[in-house]
Amino acid sequence: MPQSRPSVSPGDPISAIETAALIVDLDAFEANLKTMADYAKAQGVRVRAHAKTHKCAEIAKRQMALGAVGMCCQKVSEAVALVAGGVTDVLVSNEVLHPAKLARLAALTPKARIGLCVDSDLGLDRLLEAAAGSAAPIDAYVELEVGGNRCGVTSTADGVALAKRIAASNTLRFGGIHAYQGGAQHLRTPAERKAAIDVAISRSAELSAALTREGIEVPVVTGGGTGSFINEAGSGVYNEIQPGSYVFMDRDYADNTADLSAPRFRHSLFVLTSVMSRRADFAVIDAGLKAHSIDSGFPAIAGRPDLAFDNPSDEHGIIRGSDLPQLGETLRLIPGHCDPTVNLYDWLIAIRGDRVAEIWAVDARGALT
Repeated sequence: MPQSRPSVSPGDPISAIETAALIVDLDAFEANLKTMADYAKAQGVRVRAHAKTHKCAEIAKRQMALGAVGMCCQKVSEAVALVAGGVTDVLVSNEVLHPAKLARLAALTPKARIGLCVDSDLGLDRLLEAAAGSAAPIDAYVELEVGGNRCGVTSTADGVALAKRIAASNTLRFGGIHAYQGGAQHLRTPAERKAAIDVAISRSAELSAALTREGIEVPVVTGGGTGSFINEAGSGVYNEIQPGSYVFMDRDYADNTADLSAPRFRHSLFVLTSVMSRRADFAVIDAGLKAHSIDSGFPAIAGRPDLAFDNPSDEHGIIRGSDLPQLGETLRLIPGHCDPTVNLYDWLIAIRGDRVAEIWAVDARGALT
């Protein structure tokens, strides 16, 4: 069951937060939201921000208030949690085949515009069955494989065939082409990322042209994450981007070599941790493997490049360096990967300056179905 609400309240000092805790620096967070919104507006592209990063309806609504047309998520249960929290436009940017999941998705249509990706006849057959009972048409997107080697049709002919079936339906709308290249996001150099996205652009343009020749209007070509969105946004093919991690900026994204033409984002998400034991050559903190994800490597330590995180166990982390923190001192860890780190917490504690400002629920924590 969810943990009880944190014991702190708005106005309390940061020192009152019990560790380990997940905190959001509001000044950096709000700057990140505005930077992306301003960039998209200048480029003339839509933002459909990816909620798998934060799983939080409050953050989603703030993104939409700044111009995002809606949210992406990866699971039906995430969509359910977001809609329950007041989000009115959600695309499940993934394949869903189980009839019970599709029924739950269709049940959301009285409260929100709902979309889903398809890449198979079976997936479309089952979506059509579920949509027969929906209150409003569901947006069905043809998912195109563009180099990430995950889901998606692998031929233009297959994409056209699916789109024709969608367009002929009375219970679905053709949402467009979903063309996300996940593997490009952490290619380290701008040239590598551009080369990967050039392939995605070419494949998307080919399918879009084929659909147009068949008389099928393509309202949206959507894709692009925090690592690559400037390439999709400037392509003339994509008219919607799906960045997620830009709101928080984890350590792994910071390891990418920045493209000088891209907007810059700040670290805003941290695991607040305390030193609970001290030796001459290392300090022990209360944030181990259960406090942050290390699938993309160990966290960095904000403001302390002289310190290194090392040798974690379930509930312990080791800090090494020449000027170690003192017993009881707090540190801010920059997670290696923000998305699975957020999924470990029930609450985000938003801070401004040295005070607690707000507390947000991680509404879709553990939403795996």
